[in-house]
Amino acid sequence: MRELENEIIKYWVKDGILFSVYRKPVKGTYEVIKSVIDLRHQISNNAKQYWCYNLHGLKSMNKDARDYADQNGQELLHACAVVVSSHLNKFIFNTFLMIKKPKMPFKAFNDKESAVEWLNKIKSNNELLSL
Repeated sequence: MRELENEIIKYWVKDGILFSVYRKPVKGTYEVIKSVIDLRHQISNNAKQYWCYNLHGLKSMNKDARDYADQNGQELLHACAVVVSSHLNKFIFNTFLMIKKPKMPFKAFNDKESAVEWLNKIKSNNELLSL
């Protein structure tokens, strides 16, 4: 199992899925989000990942951070499943994604198990398509 972390976030790869968790509650400034994305690119080693992104601990994101994430946050990803803390957050996030139309499959969930199950389905479909 590969792991990589900094003072903000911890990443690890298990069974072909990239996981992350914030190490402490943070406000999503440009610097914080850039650090998170840079570290994700490092652990990805220029290969696309299936990412289970746990948002617990991310308290807010300012406009500069959102803009940076929008422009750079989808690189090196096959799909991203975001784990959020409430059904309202899940609804808001998924509604935003329908409007924004990300470059790859992207969906919010309330639990890690559902997120991983969805990522594994996408991963299996992609593997079948590449045969």
